[in-house]
Amino acid sequence: MTADRTALGAFLRSRRDGLTPARAGMTAFPGPRRVPGLRKEELAMLAGLSSDHYSRLEQGRQHTITDEVLRALSRALQLDGVEQAHLRDLAAPTSRRREVHETSQRAEPGMLRLMNVLDHVPVLLLGRRSEVLARNSLLTTVLGNPMEPGSSFVRWLFVDPEARTRISNWADFAAASVGALRYEVGQRPQDRRLTAMVDELRKRDEDVARWWDDQGVTFRTSLTKNITHPVAGPLTFGIESVVGPHDPDQRLVVYTVEPHSTTAAVLPILAGWSADAPSQRG
Repeated sequence: MTADRTALGAFLRSRRDGLTPARAGMTAFPGPRRVPGLRKEELAMLAGLSSDHYSRLEQGRQHTITDEVLRALSRALQLDGVEQAHLRDLAAPTSRRREVHETSQRAEPGMLRLMNVLDHVPVLLLGRRSEVLARNSLLTTVLGNPMEPGSSFVRWLFVDPEARTRISNWADFAAASVGALRYEVGQRPQDRRLTAMVDELRKRDEDVARWWDDQGVTFRTSLTKNITHPVAGPLTFGIESVVGPHDPDQRLVVYTVEPHSTTAAVLPILAGWSADAPSQRG
């Protein structure tokens, strides 16, 4: 069984376990139930597949998977758009996987210009593996960390105790970050640096291990981040990601604020504190 097909089978099992017959809109097959969600035969029926065909998929013994089968499984499992894309990534032949880049990323000039225009709010430019490519000074003031280019945002999130203190809804934000890591691994399973980082974080943090085993996936999800600043007090941001036209592996993470909110009123003061610390870029 290949590693790719093992990941595919694990994802299918997790989605099947999370879908009950009632939620699937079907009558449960008779007999004792040994699984929390759908049985293999029930899901096979919903997807219009034979039980043997579906079993081969889940066991990693079906090497060729058509788009028609993937669409049928997505409908039967009620996958959302991100989960459907992840399923296609896991089922794709190696030749169709995204290229693994071992060279260092450079911040895309257009994204840097956009970051400079948005200097009134915290902004962070991330690359592959959540590597910090650039950030503005207001971001460091809000998060209380220098976020030097070349550092890892996700490592800070899980390794630095300050992250859990500074982000008051840390669990929500961190769980989404693990889902984003799983989505990226699905796109680039041969990225050894990425998989090594995930393995390290899973071993050292039980939260990462639990969320990883849940098989959840996210992709640039809009989230609310609540910050507890030691001087400015509670701050609330809407986190939005912008992907440029030249490099899909770079995303500008913008901390947006509601007009006339307490956070909007405090940000100019924080910007004054950080005025002597210029924006950093790789």
